[in-house]
Amino acid sequence: MLTTFDGVPIEAVYEPSERGTAATAVVAAHGFTGSVDRPAVRRAARAFARRAAVVTFSFRGHGGSGGRSTVGDREVLDLAAAVAWARELGHARVVTVGFSMGGSVVLRHAALHREHTGRTEAHVPGARGAGTHIATHTDAVAAVSAPARWFYRGTAPMRRLHWVVTRPAGRLVGRYGLGTRIDPRDWDPVPLSPVEAVPLIAPTPLLIVHGDRDPYFPVDHPRMLAAAGDAELWLEHGMGHAENAADDALLARLADWLTRA
Repeated sequence: MLTTFDGVPIEAVYEPSERGTAATAVVAAHGFTGSVDRPAVRRAARAFARRAAVVTFSFRGHGGSGGRSTVGDREVLDLAAAVAWARELGHARVVTVGFSMGGSVVLRHAALHREHTGRTEAHVPGARGAGTHIATHTDAVAAVSAPARWFYRGTAPMRRLHWVVTRPAGRLVGRYGLGTRIDPRDWDPVPLSPVEAVPLIAPTPLLIVHGDRDPYFPVDHPRMLAAAGDAELWLEHGMGHAENAADDALLARLADWLTRA
């Protein structure tokens, strides 16, 4: 269990690289209603472990982690704790990859925790005792199936998701049907949007990946993200949404990019 800067316990799993000692660790951030033990997350972790060490974790309000989901706002602190743990374990290079909600989180994290601006450290209590000041920046970032802007309701799946997040009955469905505990409070203030975060990420290498059959976010989202900054864009033919739609070939390409970028 890790502890975030705001005191939320976060479950996390570390897997060494199949290649033995690895300089790079990949920190993978799941989508909304996911968790560290979901089959798609474990499949991605296995693919990444062929090239690097891997840290997976459950966002607040998900799985065995504490707290309640803020659907992409304070989850940046969860990712920062996981990145700090990877560095505490001795990895000189730590990269992040996020899916859907996790994609928005890795973008905002990369913008807010930047080595080249000096904003690289946080007092993050780790898994092994008292907290210390540990670097929390990422050395490369990949966002898969991420939204470009907040409050998007242009597809039926997103309208259903907004009902789950914003309505009391929906949050009950989230808790008991989807295993996700959702904070009922509105964002205050509204956090930096993913598309606003992108220009702040350079010179950190950035990859945007999106399926052309994504039922949640159409392809104007990845195009908007890629156009906002210095980013590489992969539009994947026939791909749906997030980690559940990422096949083994794409995960292998992602692992290659993350370890080379």
